[in-house]
Amino acid sequence: MPHQPASAALARFRVIDLTQVRAGPTCCRQLADWGADVVQVQMPEHMRGDDTLGGQDGSDYQYTHRNKRAITLDLKQPEGIALLKRLIAGADVVVENFRPDVKGRLGIDYETLSREQPRLVYASISGFGQTGPLAQRPGFDQIAQGLGGLMSVTGLPGQGPVRVGIPIADLGAGIFAAQGVLVALLEREASGHGQFVHTSLLEAMVYMMDFQGARWTIDGEVAPQAGNFHPTSIPTGVYKASDGWLNIAVFGAKIWERFCHLLGAPEWINDERYRDKASRLLNRQSLSAEINRCLASHDRGYWIERLNAAGVACGHINDLSEVFAEPQVQHLGMVKEVVSERLGRQRMVGQPVQLQRTPSDIVRAAPRRGQHTDEVLGELGLGADELARLRAQGVI
Repeated sequence: MPHQPASAALARFRVIDLTQVRAGPTCCRQLADWGADVVQVQMPEHMRGDDTLGGQDGSDYQYTHRNKRAITLDLKQPEGIALLKRLIAGADVVVENFRPDVKGRLGIDYETLSREQPRLVYASISGFGQTGPLAQRPGFDQIAQGLGGLMSVTGLPGQGPVRVGIPIADLGAGIFAAQGVLVALLEREASGHGQFVHTSLLEAMVYMMDFQGARWTIDGEVAPQAGNFHPTSIPTGVYKASDGWLNIAVFGAKIWERFCHLLGAPEWINDERYRDKASRLLNRQSLSAEINRCLASHDRGYWIERLNAAGVACGHINDLSEVFAEPQVQHLGMVKEVVSERLGRQRMVGQPVQLQRTPSDIVRAAPRRGQHTDEVLGELGLGADELARLRAQGVI
């Protein structure tokens, strides 16, 4: 079956996906979800070794590789490299996460390919950058979380560094790489030239430190751990009603005064310990204890309804089953359905951005290894006999 675009937005572009694990496949999923013809190149069955993300039947793999076509090529054989270069010749974008020495040895680095294909947009994702003292190190999400500072500001004060519960450096690098590809494609419309796009897990992580990073680069302040509380806006954090935990965010002087009245504690407004943000930061522990004492008089539903009605942001803390039962999440239509020939009906989260005329959908389940090899290579003009020969020789 030929390319089925998940959106009309990028349907005119072809992407060759040479990536493994998560950051690179995330980049390519972003492009596939917006309609690009993403051809995922994997090693042939006899080589295996790239069954990551829990195996190809696992939910992680299925989620990450939807909307793509998949072929197999043995890139250790000259004919495999030759076929890959023929594929790239008809593509707009290549995305890879090889080590710098590997792509150079295979002759599929940007400098080599762009000489004959100057319009090519070539995206590389690495652990720590294409050059520099750590460029040759193996990259892994948790290592980037540590090096990039995230683990130092996550968790309860005094209990040591804590990783976040998702591979945020991988995901950030993949999404930023996709953004870079789109920027390069837009620029190509003006210049007629492609370019080399590269990012890394470390760069993504440092960038995503955002205001915490700015506290150091601008103010010279090393941010400490603040647990479940906002580092600078107080009171904002996790508090306890009579039946469990909830989030409350109080931003600004007027909202603070309104919050005090709602909790039946107007005296806090003029209390020297709490009268301004600096005082509340200094006395955060005693303020939190007093807030919890007031909240204990009613359940979460009571407070969530009344606080939000007064303009004080407040909400439940959901586990994942509760997230997908949340009426607002259901209203937003974030969960899409697709049918896998092998695994049956699947539900997965779609793109979080809505485009009015060219929305994104999930039209293909993740492909099996080499599912579209004959189809894609047939589009290059290879016939059945040649495909059979290549298969017998282990090239595909």
